[in-house]
Amino acid sequence: MSSEPSSPSAAAMPSDVSQIAPRDKAEILAQALPYIRKFHGKTLVIKYGGNAMTDPALQQDFAEDVVLLKLVGMNPVVVHGGGPQIDEALSRLGKKGTFIQGMRVTDAETMEVVEWVLGGAVQQDIVGLINSVGGKAVGLTGRDGGMIRARKLKMIDKDDPSIEHDVGHVGEITAIDPAVVKALQDDQFIPVISPIGFGENNESYNINADLVASKLATVLKAEKLLLLTNIPGVLDKAGKLLTNLSARQIDELFADGTISGGMLPKIAGALDAAKSGVNAVHIIDGRVPHAMLLEILSDQAYGTMIRSH
Repeated sequence: MSSEPSSPSAAAMPSDVSQIAPRDKAEILAQALPYIRKFHGKTLVIKYGGNAMTDPALQQDFAEDVVLLKLVGMNPVVVHGGGPQIDEALSRLGKKGTFIQGMRVTDAETMEVVEWVLGGAVQQDIVGLINSVGGKAVGLTGRDGGMIRARKLKMIDKDDPSIEHDVGHVGEITAIDPAVVKALQDDQFIPVISPIGFGENNESYNINADLVASKLATVLKAEKLLLLTNIPGVLDKAGKLLTNLSARQIDELFADGTISGGMLPKIAGALDAAKSGVNAVHIIDGRVPHAMLLEILSDQAYGTMIRSH
């Protein structure tokens, strides 16, 4: 991946591929060959969310990208969120979402909604999309195969460490057993995972999808972790895209306050994965059509890459 200062806008690219000459198409495909060879047989964990998950054209692009990656010999694993869809379902029930320090307070009733939205409607939409373009997707929650074990999250107040907030059925991961994911990969399926875990007493927990993706990438010894977002990537204080960062540089951006607010948990999970053996973590602008393919199969930066070394 190059260290270009910024990614070209989607508007700069031809909107109709039929306008590209056959020779140019062949050249584009040939340029992807070294990347296909390099990542053949490797696991890619993809956090799917943001505009890419709600815009119909971008949904189609995402599904096509995932299937293409599988067909050329890579092993994509999809972890999805669904915050807007949960809010919409709660609203239909006359219930309003409550957040503490950016975390959704999940009482028993809200947890039921989370389970049927994430493990039902949203997941099956993604599975259907991937299957409709020639893939073989299978939906899972953290309960399937005993994959994601969790415990209740203890949320300490950011200003007063003596205060602990009760956020209900929000969990933190205690262990991940990837056996069911590996079995599906070996049979040419594409796992689509909802971020729901279970506790010692069979209780359900809502877990941050970025965190699930990061931990799963670590456990699977993934080559790459890709986080689709609604921003170009990690920006410096002047708003310039930082395309290529080391784990040490990310630590420095935390320390000086460049990374703050809603990006903190996302980048913290990405940093943990990079430090735990995932070779590269990519924070990608999911608003760019086929951004995931462009990031993996070309040397053009379409987001921020965090290197493990």
